[in-house]
Amino acid sequence: MKMRDVARRAGVSPATVSRVLNGVPTVGEEHRRRVLRAIEELGYRPNRLASNLRRQKAEMIGVVVSDIENPHFTGMVRAVEDAAYRKGYRVLLCNTDETPQKQRSYLEVLAAERVLGVILSPSDPEDEEIGELLDLGIPVVAFDRTVADPRADAVVVDNVGGVRAATRRLVAAGHERIGFVGGSEGIETGSGRLAGYREAMLEAGLEPRVAHGGFRIEGGWEATRRLLSEGLTALVVGNNLMTIGALRALREMGLRVPRDLALVAVDDPFWAELVEPPLTTLAQPVREMAGCAMRMMLERISGERSEPRREVFEFELRVRGSCGTA
Repeated sequence: MKMRDVARRAGVSPATVSRVLNGVPTVGEEHRRRVLRAIEELGYRPNRLASNLRRQKAEMIGVVVSDIENPHFTGMVRAVEDAAYRKGYRVLLCNTDETPQKQRSYLEVLAAERVLGVILSPSDPEDEEIGELLDLGIPVVAFDRTVADPRADAVVVDNVGGVRAATRRLVAAGHERIGFVGGSEGIETGSGRLAGYREAMLEAGLEPRVAHGGFRIEGGWEATRRLLSEGLTALVVGNNLMTIGALRALREMGLRVPRDLALVAVDDPFWAELVEPPLTTLAQPVREMAGCAMRMMLERISGERSEPRREVFEFELRVRGSCGTA
């Protein structure tokens, strides 16, 4: 059930339904009664919205991440929560496990709770619930990945450029059989990182060798074992969880880094410098990105800005011992 269904039943525009849901006093009484009657007849979030229509928005900001076990998102949540608390707001945290159904369910809950805004790392960038939030006057800031609705803000990193630079580093060191452990092509970060790797390989006249690990530890282990059967001399791994799986596969096969295989990993978790040899990584400025997302959110909440913005950050290639060229 969507807002446009309520609008159709009530014989009004979706904008009028939005104004009624937001408690805007300029809506005529007749239109208000028709909208509320349509909500009741259609069962459009009848219980929670009915109570929320009688109160103001909660001083809450929703944060929806795709995988809370991933240190990348853990760091983001911590930075957002710190910034929100300092401003007097509280955070509602939701984890989707890269599942569009869970994302939809959580966004429905956040809309019903009338949160002030939502910072979202989308599993489904085309989810209609994103548009519903925006129709309700609830700002959305996409983090790490963009969403389809052009009204949302976005804070992302240059995945193509970062992985392209890392792969070029390995090519410059003399490697020709370079493999790539990718995440998921259907996810923006996965497709962007794969594109960067492919660009660097093709411009060097080298054959891309790719296996996908789904951004998970087990997937990284399986993908690395498949790629190692092709006689690789170097490997780029698409996120920190898959890197754990890759290191496990290398240990099980008795291969040493960088003597037998040079390794570069996307993301720079705290343990990257603790393994032997220390990992060469593409580090994202997670706290700076999270701070930018919060500033965007506060601008929207205060009404300081209405036009959407997109901020793109750069990776930092931190060269350590694992790539053999420190």
